[in-house]
Amino acid sequence: MRFLPLAFVLFALPAQAWTEPPRGSAERRAMMDAMRPLAEWDLGAPIEFIVQSLRVEGKVAFAAVEPQRPGGIPIDLARTPLVERDGMDPDYLDGPAMQALLQKQGNTWVVVHHGIGATDVWYADPVYCENWGPVLPEICR
Repeated sequence: MRFLPLAFVLFALPAQAWTEPPRGSAERRAMMDAMRPLAEWDLGAPIEFIVQSLRVEGKVAFAAVEPQRPGGIPIDLARTPLVERDGMDPDYLDGPAMQALLQKQGNTWVVVHHGIGATDVWYADPVYCENWGPVLPEICR
């Protein structure tokens, strides 16, 4: 087995400039608070999030979260507004997973684009790279 020199490996990896706001931080809480009304509109209230990925660089951010009911109770998609109100077929959803592209306006995080139950990587569309490239470096090369 051959090993690559460390310098080659370090230069081959994309630079990561983004950071993840720590648990309990005001910034992390503000980002979750920005996403919560959108999740509750489609999935019903109350919602809490399990954070899969949370990336911030300057005034842009990417979040991938798994919504659930308080206490870790899974969301029954068949009993959500997305299905009952909007007529979405729950078989066409990839669970309640949510992704969001956020932007900071003043001191407030705002969700600019989001998806719930997406079966594709919608945020990989090149149209998002100009603004959110710093938090999606593996997509926006």
